Amino acid sequence: MNANSQSASTTDTYSHRLADIVGTAIALVTLTLPVFVIAHYSSDVPNNPPPRTYTLPSSEN
Repeated sequence: MNANSQSASTTDTYSHRLADIVGTAIALVTLTLPVFVIAHYSSDVPNNPPPRTYTLPSSEN
């Protein structure tokens, strides 16, 4: 092994760093976007309307 050789070149370090940044951004979007979408659409649901009740005709024998 040559003592003067570097283990990683500068372009490899840059591409790894860029991959780390892109991976982190994708992870953050994946974790936060569903929360915001659910919060947005759940606010459009009306507040629990009262249940409908029906009166059944009484049968007289």
